[in-house]
Formats: sequence, structure tokens, C-alpha cells
Amino acid sequence: MITEYQQKLRERLLAAPVVPAPAPWRPVLDRRTPIGGLLGIGFAMHPDSGRDLVMVVSVDGHGLFDAVTGEKIARDRDPDAPDDLTHPGLGPVAGQPVSIAGLFGGGLHSGSGDGWTVTAVSPDWPHDRVILSTAGGFHQGEPGTTWWHILHSTYAELRAVGFSPSGRTLAVATSADLTMWTRE
Repeated sequence: MITEYQQKLRERLLAAPVVPAPAPWRPVLDRRTPIGGLLGIGFAMHPDSGRDLVMVVSVDGHGLFDAVTGEKIARDRDPDAPDDLTHPGLGPVAGQPVSIAGLFGGGLHSGSGDGWTVTAVSPDWPHDRVILSTAGGFHQGEPGTTWWHILHSTYAELRAVGFSPSGRTLAVATSADLTMWTRE
């Protein structure tokens, strides 16, 4: 049994179409980056440029991506896999611990630090929707004004959703792919 308020909220979320993220956000690539067997992701910062990096942990190893261009900059097909939620970095962040969120727990930032928030909702479970919002979130305002339904996963399990510590990158990881947005 759900309340009348919950039913109206569910209907509101179900009716919202998938739309591009609003300015200043832009997609890192034109499409999702396929990564089969994705287990989790984490963020690091490039020691020279200060750009956000995304580390992907999958059943086939670890990969490190530039969060502005989407370029894969490092790969380890046979990493030492610790039993906790911190994995050793690779490439330009080799030796630095990277916190991972995904299938085995952990979490990413749900807020950017300057008013943007991201929420995963499942009004038609087991399918997940990712809502990017500002100024009060999806509980108020109309879709496309204060909140945007930016991703609808009907094909794979959601693993992690969140912002980088800098707030300049937003990432959504499913068991099948990685989708990123960035801003200046």
C-alpha cells in the first residue's frame, strides 16, 4: 500500500521523458561506453592537469578514463583485487588508493557542492531512472525546469550514480556501461 502522495510522485516520475542534461552539463561521449561485467567505479584526479579521472572495475580488470574526453588512458587486465572498496590506482594515479562504489557497496557524491543533485529512482522496478536536479529536486517544479530525467536503464543493473569530488563530472555506471557528463 502506498500513500496518495507516493502514487502521485510515482506517476510524475513515470511520465517524465528522458532528456539531455541541461547546461552547463554536456555528455562526455555521444553514447554510453560499453563495459561488460562492470562492477563499480571511482574517481581520482590527474596529478598534472587536475582533471577528473574515472576508474572502472570490471570482471575483465581495471580501466582509467579521462572524464572530459572519455579517452581510456590506462588498463590493467590482471590487477591485484583487494577485498575492500579501495583499489590501487593505475596510469597517472598509480599507487594512489581509489575508492570504488558499485555492486559490493560504497557510494559516490549525490551532490555537486553547488546545488546540483543526482538521484536514482525505480518507479517501475527493476528499471532505474537517473534524475539530475537543482533548486529543490524532483519533488517540486516541472520536468525540464528544476529536474531532468537523464538516463533510463531498462537493460542492465544500476551499479553507481554520482558526482566526482570536484563536482565537475557526473557518472552513471550500470552492469553493462558507463555514461558521463562534464562541465567547466
